[in-house]
Amino acid sequence: ERGVVPFLKVDKGLEDEAAGVQLMKPNAGLEALCERARAKGVFGTKMRSVIKSANAAGIDAIVDQQFAEGRRILGSGLIPILEPEYDITASDRAEGETLLRDSILRNLDTLGEGEEVMLKLSIPAEAGLYAPLIAHPKVLRVVALSGGFSTDEACEKLAENPGMIASFSRGLLQDLRHQQSDDEFDGTLGAAIDQIHAASVT
Repeated sequence: ERGVVPFLKVDKGLEDEAAGVQLMKPNAGLEALCERARAKGVFGTKMRSVIKSANAAGIDAIVDQQFAEGRRILGSGLIPILEPEYDITASDRAEGETLLRDSILRNLDTLGEGEEVMLKLSIPAEAGLYAPLIAHPKVLRVVALSGGFSTDEACEKLAENPGMIASFSRGLLQDLRHQQSDDEFDGTLGAAIDQIHAASVT
């Protein structure tokens, strides 16, 4: 009725950093959780891991894990959002994001008939870097996380990446305050939504 597509966060948190990344903790009950979610009308899932540096082995490990968990989710009838977030403060982000893109492409080519995923990624340092992911037939959508950028900066960078749309949390909520009146709150939230939507359709 409201046009809201429900997603469920399914990861169990992050392991300690190793090889420049933080993998997700083991998730033995994932299938059972997905079955319960599907029965309640949930469409898909999200799960986050973090890349801290351009370590090729670490990046491959994080992408392999995301896809392995994604296959478990697909097997339960839900659509996974794979979220290997690249830390935007990393000094080698441009190099590492190229490694990340290439690792994702290799894994996408292993998906079977009818298997499709979504990707949630940091807005790349190099505009247009993720165009091959956006165009890939196994990718339903590539969405951007704000990753610590302000709303203005995140929207400016997002607009430089056609086909990538916003999935902002911090960038959406940054100007909301408990002390605001209902009208101020609604106006501030509405303005942020309009700004983020405009950047997503550029």
